[in-house]
Amino acid sequence: MYTYKRITLLSGHYGSGKTNLAVNMAFDLKQHYEHVAIADIDIVNPYFRTKDSVRELEQAGIRLICSPFANSNLDIPALPQDIYSITDDRSVMSVVDIGGDDRGALALGRWTPGILEEDNYEMLLVINRFRPLTPDASSTLEVMHEIETAGGLPFTGIINNSNLGAETTAEDVLSSLSYAQEVSRLSGLPLRMTSVMDTLYESLKDRIENLFPLKITCKGVNEYGKANI
Repeated sequence: MYTYKRITLLSGHYGSGKTNLAVNMAFDLKQHYEHVAIADIDIVNPYFRTKDSVRELEQAGIRLICSPFANSNLDIPALPQDIYSITDDRSVMSVVDIGGDDRGALALGRWTPGILEEDNYEMLLVINRFRPLTPDASSTLEVMHEIETAGGLPFTGIINNSNLGAETTAEDVLSSLSYAQEVSRLSGLPLRMTSVMDTLYESLKDRIENLFPLKITCKGVNEYGKANI
């Protein structure tokens, strides 16, 4: 079982599947903690996919923090004052979905001092070998360094979320393991988990260490015609 820090931050290349992973982690946290929040701080992309799951999150008692203009026709890079509760309220276990690449990580800078001061966080690099701009370890590390520079917060671990959306097979996931291990070796960061759709979990649970099952809660189709998970 993955051991959560109080603040779990997820970042990576656009389309790597951070949002669905964040929502699933929030539901997982809710099984063990009373106060759980999920925050979407992507001020670059005006479409906040966490908002797609607002009803399910509310029913589970998970607080959603995102732009007041989320999923509207107003492209305003604004975040609510409530976003500061991520660092100010230490009774809440938080999952933070950071925008993709360095531009998305810029918003993180305003919370970095508080996060570092408390020192109870995990900054996870979400990687996906099947994204066209991160097909190998070297290109993935370029994205990683750009995000760290923009956000001012170093990564502490890696999540292998390599997938092809609904078309993903067990063989696709297995083929991504060497890539994830190479990213881990070159970066010096531990591979915390590999995430898969829950339909693949049973067939892979005895073949992959630290496997995390995902339900597709945030639906969307990326520019390559694949469903994002």
